[in-house]
Amino acid sequence: MKKNYLFIALAIVGFISFSFITKSDNRVQVEYKVVTVVESIVPNGLGRSRMISANETKDYKEYTTVRSDDKDSDEKNKSKRSEIRVKNYDETKLLNFYNLGGIRFQNIAANDAVMTSKVNDMVAQGWELAFINTGVESEGGKGDGKGIFITRYTFKRTL
Repeated sequence: MKKNYLFIALAIVGFISFSFITKSDNRVQVEYKVVTVVESIVPNGLGRSRMISANETKDYKEYTTVRSDDKDSDEKNKSKRSEIRVKNYDETKLLNFYNLGGIRFQNIAANDAVMTSKVNDMVAQGWELAFINTGVESEGGKGDGKGIFITRYTFKRTL
């Protein structure tokens, strides 16, 4: 009788252990992609506005320096700026916010239509819009009348 209980106990422990092993092996893998929109807020239509999407990947570890309190043990990164640059990317033209007459709402609507088209295309390819981040640099505190409006769209999809 004790052998039966021992067998049942071992079978339960084995089943539970197997369940944990199979669950950890079935992790969902996700990849991310960033699309950046840079819109000029330079008066008189002199700036450039673009939507940028990289078509190649980079490993950040190749360009990272590990720092610590012990300067002698720091692993200084020796990569060159040219190695970091991406040469394979999509550059979509957009219209500037301003023209000679001032702010141009038609240009903003046109940019919205182009960006919506990109988002819809990404969704059709299986990407999900996960985050949107925005930022503005306006005149840099120098009164030069120059600036940009940046929007970063972060997409994700399951591999």
